[in-house]
Amino acid sequence: MIGGDLKVARRGLMFILSSPSGAGKTTLADRLLTKDGEMVLSISATTRERRPGEAHGKDYYFVAEDEFFRMRDNNEFLEWANVFGHFYATPRSLVEDTLRQGKDVLFDIDWQGAQQVDEAAGEDVVKVFILPPSRDELERRLRKRAQDPEEVVQKRMAKADAEISHWAEYDYVIVNYDLDESEELLRSILFAERLKRRRQIGLAKIVKEMMGED
Repeated sequence: MIGGDLKVARRGLMFILSSPSGAGKTTLADRLLTKDGEMVLSISATTRERRPGEAHGKDYYFVAEDEFFRMRDNNEFLEWANVFGHFYATPRSLVEDTLRQGKDVLFDIDWQGAQQVDEAAGEDVVKVFILPPSRDELERRLRKRAQDPEEVVQKRMAKADAEISHWAEYDYVIVNYDLDESEELLRSILFAERLKRRRQIGLAKIVKEMMGED
């Protein structure tokens, strides 16, 4: 298994996973979060009502619309969207605090959110797109989830087509033939990105000490 803690102080990164529904993204995200102690999940702010069992600050940050708009207009979000009449966003300060602590933030967002985060955060962002093995397999998975009418299935497939059309905007693309293999590929990407020189902020001090410099 590729991975392990780095011994050099580093700045965290923003690890974005996107995919059409049914490609396995959520399962892969859960596996990364369970096994990697240096990664945390981005928690969104939302204006929708809290559902039974949900906790503020754990599942979402629940805010009123006027507070949401104030934060948006004050540039306190990395990205935001209107989803079926409710607003969702990624609070900027929480993410930046996590990165400064040397931890990574995992984002499970669509291509529009990924685009906004990329524009706002630049070098801190790593974007990975997860593809299903085939269109037939994706349709099979979507049909298996629930006994939906044909019209609903076709709408989901159309939405999947729209998502897939943005695959070339990502840094890495993984075709999810096998969950274990895809997980290993994701961990390989993550570890390599952590090793990039610009993220290892402790290297300069180590090199100076090696060269006998003050």
